[in-house]
Formats: sequence, C-alpha cells, structure tokens
Amino acid sequence: MKIGRFVGAALAVCLLWGCEQKSTAGKVEDSVNDALDRRPAEGVQDAVEDAADATSDAAQKAADAAKEAARKAAEAVK
Repeated sequence: MKIGRFVGAALAVCLLWGCEQKSTAGKVEDSVNDALDRRPAEGVQDAVEDAADATSDAAQKAADAAKEAARKAAEAVK
C-alpha cells in the first residue's frame, strides 16, 4: 500500500511540474495574436468562442423564461 501512495504522489508531482504558468509576456502575446487573428487554428477557436457565447445567451434566455413562468404561475394562484 505504501508503494501505491508513493507512486501516486510521484505521479501528481510530475503532472503539476509539467503544468507551466504563462508569463505576462506570454499572455500579452496571446492577446495580441487574438486581436490580429494570428492564433493557431483561428477558425476553430472563433467557432468555439461563438458557440460558448450562444450557449450562454440561450441559458440566460431559458432562465428568464423560467422566472417569467414562475411569476405568472404565482399570479394565477392568487
């Protein structure tokens, strides 16, 4: 059992060590590339962003519709 814990801990350390934090310069470069449409797979990334925006809008509309339906139901009970 101790070996399993050691292997698990070693694996976790290796995974965390492999994750790099982007520097400020890297973040600025990403922002500039995004603004100039120079990102890798620009079309795919734009499509994903558009889909995320549409999903967020649809969720907001559904929440608003549910609130309105609840309000009307409450008024009908009165």
